[in-house]
Amino acid sequence: MKKTIVIALGHEALGETLPKQKEALKNAVKAVADIVEADYNVVVTHSNGPQVSMIHTAMTELSKKHSEYTVSPMSVCSAMSQGYIGYDLQNTLRSELLDRGIYKPVCTILTQVIVDAYDDAFGQPNKEIGRYMTDEEAKLEEDKSNYVTKIEGKGYRRVVASPKPIDIVELDSIKLLSDSGQVVIACGGGGIPVMEQLSSLKGASAVIEKDLASALLAKQIKADELLILSAANGVYLNYGSENEKLIDNMTTLEAEKYIDEGQFEKNTMLPKIEAACDFCNAVSGSRAVITSMSNAKKAVEGRCGTVIHC
Repeated sequence: MKKTIVIALGHEALGETLPKQKEALKNAVKAVADIVEADYNVVVTHSNGPQVSMIHTAMTELSKKHSEYTVSPMSVCSAMSQGYIGYDLQNTLRSELLDRGIYKPVCTILTQVIVDAYDDAFGQPNKEIGRYMTDEEAKLEEDKSNYVTKIEGKGYRRVVASPKPIDIVELDSIKLLSDSGQVVIACGGGGIPVMEQLSSLKGASAVIEKDLASALLAKQIKADELLILSAANGVYLNYGSENEKLIDNMTTLEAEKYIDEGQFEKNTMLPKIEAACDFCNAVSGSRAVITSMSNAKKAVEGRCGTVIHC
């Protein structure tokens, strides 16, 4: 049977604006197509930080100028970002595959990810979204029970929670399409955060860490490999110092030791390491690789990047 790999695309794969996204995707899909061409079953996840902030800002500004429009909840903004990123990504990847003579369907699944309403993260929001606000605008946000944070010299930004992903609502559809040989784009931006309320799903005012959602997806479909593509060629110890050192290979126990030592930056490399450990500890015989987009094919072949395993 073909091996299954989940490829998690980082911010650099998408750019920050619509024109930049179209340009960035030309390189991103080459990395994905290389893996498809190597005869893997491929499931793609992606980030959405700048995109969801753009949508949230646009809808907020629209509601100020036109009273008949309301501010869009974070879950709706997340759904919008999944839709338009998926549209660009699947069409660009489809073209790249066809240009290589590969006739394989590419589809996007609008994906909801369940979070716990009692997750501690809701009391400690830390993900910045939207534009910078004045003192007066920040006060209005706080009056609506939203959280804001002050950015020195720039103003205020709204912050939302980043709860842990628990389950993927559309998992069966993703697995069915992947098992049939299609390239599936899913869990975009960490998924649309939802909470279970009896038989209903209610959108949460939150964003989910993309790498943790990617690990959850890889676990639930029992993927053979999780490939996390970032700006760095791999994982470094003592990063940014004179004695920084690239790690070629480490076990999950070694990775957890480095986490305890505070080796990894909280909002950049740490979630990737945690995701890799979570996946490898759950799926026997699996491995995770962290590297740059330009080295994706080499990393899968074991020629570069940082390999994490049990």
